[in-house]
Formats: sequence, structure tokens, C-alpha cells
Amino acid sequence: MSYNEEDYLQLSGIQHFAFCQRQWALIYMEQQWKENIYTYMGQELHEKVHTSGAEKRGDVIITRAVPLASKTLGLYGVADVIEFHRTDGPGLKLEKRTGHWLPVPVEYKVGSPKPTNCDKLQLCAQAICLEEKFNVITELGYIYYGRPRRRLEVELDQDLRKETYAVAKAMHAAFATGITPKAEVTKSCSKCSLMDICVPHLVERRSVKSYLRSVLTERSRGDGIEEAP
Repeated sequence: MSYNEEDYLQLSGIQHFAFCQRQWALIYMEQQWKENIYTYMGQELHEKVHTSGAEKRGDVIITRAVPLASKTLGLYGVADVIEFHRTDGPGLKLEKRTGHWLPVPVEYKVGSPKPTNCDKLQLCAQAICLEEKFNVITELGYIYYGRPRRRLEVELDQDLRKETYAVAKAMHAAFATGITPKAEVTKSCSKCSLMDICVPHLVERRSVKSYLRSVLTERSRGDGIEEAP
């Protein structure tokens, strides 16, 4: 499948969508955003990474703030860091550089590794963009986590690629509906910058109130009890 450019969605949204579809909809569909300490620290880290400039370290060339796009995913965005590793095997040619090179995406996260694949999906989407751009295979990438200040190597295997395509497809389907999903309370809600906007606890209370209202309505019809306001 190939998407038209006017239908592209933001690549960074795949991480939000996999983490919480309601959060993704509030940010990317309703254009709502609110800062907290976690988002502020994340922005500080990304700004530092993006403004550091390109450099070469041995057989690795480091480029920053690299624009990316994928027709098959229908996504576009900017990669924090793309490293080009010298290889003795098949690779691409770089201007003013000898030998062959392989592009390797590196994503920066202020927090710690997550139990789900949401960060890995973002990294894999970047790799797919690189493969379409350079016509080479990208087999691995890295995620740098601010806690505990280390890089995690990620194998971009077929299972992760299938999940990336599936989530991207679901994003497009959700965007087409224009409907923001209802809130579901999880332990991650307390760290979300959209907590006050999303108000999942309030939504749950309203759901309980609606249930009680319906019960009282049914009883009032049979027992003469007045309906709750």
C-alpha cells in the first residue's frame, strides 16, 4: 500500500498511539498539548541532540535532525540522530566519503525502557523510512534512554516490522474517523501531561453516574421513585 503525501501523519505519533490512543487523538487530532516535567525534560534532551551538529567518530558518521518520510507507512517526521556505519558489505555511497555505509537510526528518550514496544515502533518506522530513501536494509537501531543513560540495541526483525505497519494502518483508520477514543485509566495516566485535559477519572465517574441514573429511571417507571437529576 502507498499513501499520498497529503495523507501522511506524523511519525512521532506512532509512539503515542501505541502508548495510548486517546493521548494520540488529543495531541494529533484535537491539537491539544500541555507541558509537565516529563515533556519539558524530553524537549530539553531533543533540542540538545538536534543542535549538536554533525560529526565523525572513527567509522561512524553522526547526523542530526534528519527529515524522514515513508510512502508505505504514510508517515513523516524528523529523526533525532542517524548514524552511518562503515561496512565491508553492501551499503550506500556518501558524498565526499570513501567506502560503503549503512544508516542506523538512534532515538533519544528522557525516561527508562518501557515494557511495551511503543518506543521500538517509532524506531522501526524511522528505519523503514531510511530503507525507502536509500534502498538499503537497516537491520538494527538504538534507543538512548536518559535513565539509566545507556543505549539499547533494537533488532528490527520481521515481527517488529509487521507490528509497525499494523499500528501505522490503525493510526490512519483512527484519524479518518475523527473520533477521540474514550478514556481508560491506567497506572501511566499520572505521568501524562494531558491528565487534566483527558480527565480519565472524571470520565469514569460520569460513566458510573450515567449507570446509576439509568437504574433509577427504570425503578421510577415501576416503583414511583422520582428520577435522579
